[in-house]
Amino acid sequence: MMSSTGGREDVLQQVSHFWAMLDDLSQSDPAAYRKFIEEQMKRGAEFNAPPELHSCVRTQILEPKPGLLYINICSWKRVPAPQDQSSSLPLCGGKLERCNGEDQGGCCFAVLDVALNPSVLQKRREDKVDINNIYMLALSFAQQQHGMSLSQEYSVVSRSPKGNPDDLQCRLGFQKLPIISKQLETTSQTPATLLRQISSSQRSEEDSAAQIICRPAEQTKANLIQVISSTFQGPQEPEYVMEVKSDAMGVPRSVELTVELPKVRSMSECQLRVSKEDVLLEVEDVYHLLLEFPKTVNEDTAAAVFNKKKRRLTLTAAIL
Repeated sequence: MMSSTGGREDVLQQVSHFWAMLDDLSQSDPAAYRKFIEEQMKRGAEFNAPPELHSCVRTQILEPKPGLLYINICSWKRVPAPQDQSSSLPLCGGKLERCNGEDQGGCCFAVLDVALNPSVLQKRREDKVDINNIYMLALSFAQQQHGMSLSQEYSVVSRSPKGNPDDLQCRLGFQKLPIISKQLETTSQTPATLLRQISSSQRSEEDSAAQIICRPAEQTKANLIQVISSTFQGPQEPEYVMEVKSDAMGVPRSVELTVELPKVRSMSECQLRVSKEDVLLEVEDVYHLLLEFPKTVNEDTAAAVFNKKKRRLTLTAAIL
């Protein structure tokens, strides 16, 4: 059996040999050397990207304590992609946050974040059966990991309480790592120095993935984002709730979409297009909402009503 000291010496020898090879490459082919270093930096930057919200589902907690459960479905490059279609689907679950519901009309609720590789969600974007399977997988994960009984009926909602990016990233254990300067001059540093920098970054990434650490965002970056978002004047996505309505036997019969439109005064301001697959709602320069139906609908049965007092549009369509 090799001793731990001998193992470390072998690794150091291999690293030294690799550094020597890079040293030779930097002299013999500077362009290839720079390309290699930049690719390593790019991989580190992609790994350092935070999880992003893809969609949110809401369901009922039946046991042990009745209430609502919001599950944020997130896209995150740190979650491995499945090896093939027959292999299991890698999934990362965050901490379950329970709330007393003071800001939800007194109804107790919980929020859970579930992250998958972006390629998984991208492939399922056009496949309703697959995206529904993702939602059901998330429900099953919540039940198994947190010992709760859930209703198997769910609604797709625009967002959840406690759903701002900082809260979401904290629950998933995302830690922002030091960003390497984009103006890094690779030609001015030795291969050994650059490799130490890359190695240090990779070790930090591994450490952050293994811990749940929430650190406040840098003030300067937060201010920059705030300025950019405040100067954007394009249409916004309104708040909405999409539900599948079932009959007394539990058979899905219709889809109901409710959209909050506080800046709209009448139905005449809305442009609505409904197909079997999706719905598009536009209010010029104010709102834009494009959603896929959870189930295929009969567009001929689609009916929309606008409540002027509540500034709310409700669309219903029968399921085929």
